[in-house]
Order: sequence, then C-alpha cells, then structure tokens
Amino acid sequence: MNIHEYQAKELLRGYGLPVLPGFVAWTEEEAGSEASKLPGPIWVVKAQIHAGGRGAGHFKSDPSGKGGVRLARSPAEVRESARAMLGHTLVTKQTGAAGREVRRLYVEAGCDIARELYFSILIDRASARVTLVASPAGGMDIEDVAARDPAKILRATIDPATGLSAHHARRLAFGLGLDAKQQAAFGRFVESAYRAFLGLDCAILEVNPLVVTHGGDLVALDAKMSFDDNALYRHPELASLRDESEEDPKELEAARFDLNYVALDGVIGCMVNGAGLAMATMDIIKLYGSSPANFLDVGGGATREKVTAAFKIILSDPNVEGILVNIFGGIMRCDVIAEGVVAAAREVSLNVPLVVRLEGTNVALGKEILAQSNLPIISADNLADAAQKIVRAVQEAR
Repeated sequence: MNIHEYQAKELLRGYGLPVLPGFVAWTEEEAGSEASKLPGPIWVVKAQIHAGGRGAGHFKSDPSGKGGVRLARSPAEVRESARAMLGHTLVTKQTGAAGREVRRLYVEAGCDIARELYFSILIDRASARVTLVASPAGGMDIEDVAARDPAKILRATIDPATGLSAHHARRLAFGLGLDAKQQAAFGRFVESAYRAFLGLDCAILEVNPLVVTHGGDLVALDAKMSFDDNALYRHPELASLRDESEEDPKELEAARFDLNYVALDGVIGCMVNGAGLAMATMDIIKLYGSSPANFLDVGGGATREKVTAAFKIILSDPNVEGILVNIFGGIMRCDVIAEGVVAAAREVSLNVPLVVRLEGTNVALGKEILAQSNLPIISADNLADAAQKIVRAVQEAR
C-alpha cells in the first residue's frame, strides 16, 4: 500500500524525523487562507499523487507550463498555484501518458537548501536483508544515478541478528561527505528512520531529497512510504491513509475477492493458479511474440465465484484481445475452474479468443464441462501449445 507525501511526513514526524511545517489543502481557498499560518517568505505547493517526478512533470491542461511542485512568494501565489493544479491531470515519468488527476495539495514552508542527498531503506532481494541506500546525488531519479554513476550509490546491509549499529550510519555519512555535526544528525536520522521502517512494516521508506541546510541541519524535504500488504492487519491505524482513487480499479476489485492481480500493458489476459506458473505463463507469451495484459493468480483454493470474478476483471481491461487460462490442479480442482470460466464467459458475452489449458485434479471433468458449454473455447494440451494458440488467435482476430 502506498500513501501520499503529506501522510508519510506525518508518520515520520511521529518517529522524530525532521520535516518542515505544512498542511494538506483540498481547495484553492483553503490553500490560500492556511498559507498565511506558515512563516514564509517562500511556500512550496506540491501536487499529491502516488507517482514520482512531479516537479519535472506537466499538466495536460498546460503542457508547456510548470510541473506539480511550485514555489510561491505569497499566499496569493499559493492560491494561484492551487487553482492551476487542483482538478487537473498531472503527467510524469511514472504515471505514463494517462497521468493522474490532482485532488489534493500539500503546502509546505520553504527551505534554505545547501545540499540535496538521497536516502532510503528497503528490502534488498539479493541479500534478503534490510538495506540502507544513500547518495550524494539527491533530488534526482536514483535509477538514472545508478546507471550513469554507480559509485554514487552507497549501501549498508543490516544483519537481522545484530540490527542497526552506529557504524552503518557513519559509513554512509563519510561517503556523503558530511562534517562532524552533520554526521551526528545523520546518525539520529538513520536510527529514527530505521525504527519507522520496522515499526510500520514498510516495503520502502525513501527521502529524496534529504536536505542539508546552510545552517548544517538535516530536513526530509520529500518522503515516500510503501507498506507490506501482508502486514497491514497489524496496523489498523494505516487503513485510513489508503487513497483508493490512486489505485487501479481492477486491482481494487481483485483485492475484494482475495485475488493477486497486477495490471500490465499487454494484450493477452492471463488467469493462472500459482505465482510461479503465472510468471512462466507471462514469459512464454512473450516468447511466442505477444505480451501479457496482467498477472493474475487465483490461488490454490479458489471457488467458482472467485474464478468468475477473476474472469470479469480481466475482461474489464479494454486492451485485452485474448485470454489464456492456465491451471495446474493440485488443491485447485479443474472442474471448479471450468465452471467459473463458463459462467463468466456467458455472463459477459465473451467476444475475444479464449484458450484454456487444464491439468491435474478432475481434469477430465473440467474438459468435459468446457466441451459441453457450446462456447468458442480453444483447448490446449500443454503450456507451449496454449501460448502458441492464444497468440495466433489474437493475431487472426485483428
């Protein structure tokens, strides 16, 4: 689960991390009137969407204009910036061409910036450990920095047996070129951020930029937090922070039925049981010349209703030109999958090619249900056969 910048900063403030005063605004009137309560003389108005690159983005209503992070020198200019952003669609590198509508803003006090650093805490999949990542090239896309100048990416891996130690922060501080006073402040910052990361079961905690002011203080000028969905049951206080308007409606619907669904940008919808088999299915679709429209794992104990819901979710994507159902029945029964596929296909008036490959428990019964449905379902004998058939069927239907 992702949250907005202003929400992340409020959480970080609760763990003692240094953030600037600010407020969330839903209307231009609110933005202008509340801005006078901040010290000035500079205010920063930030669009709140679940995507990075806001400052370098542009609004569809004014492609040549300013992005989603703007400086203002009076409450009147804050109001003007709010008017130009609220209700308009912001396009960034991470939103794609569709962009995201800006429904709320974060208005923050200005900052006396001397240097911009990068800092994050994440789970490193290679080492399977919590890892601190820092860079002197803050304020930039960290992926670009890593590709262009990997020496500027500093890492410290945390041993779960011993936890965070002072030497982790010191090593990063030396690499960032901080002086003695700043090193002490950075050590406190890292300790507080690490407590927040563990305490809230974060998937990532990112501060970019982490600013060094001319007075030598450290300030989290931006903040991004994402949480492990599997741990949210331990944090009911985070539920209210969810902004469903920023999430894919298909993924929200899938969550209602406990389906693992991720929207992609291809044309062949996939319904599979098991994450590994789903990955293999997407790979073989690519191998035979097409691309998957989604990742969808119905799990090992799906019901007919769950399968029907999964089918409808796939078909709700207008980019889907064909569907591949690939089921290996262990706990999952092939007849249950077949019943769900037939029910969904009839209910939504199936108008794209459908290939089904079934193996495992009750496979004969499942194939019989499909054959007797009188629906234009193409059967496949194995995974390669299924992939070839759906790719060919999609190409012929165009």
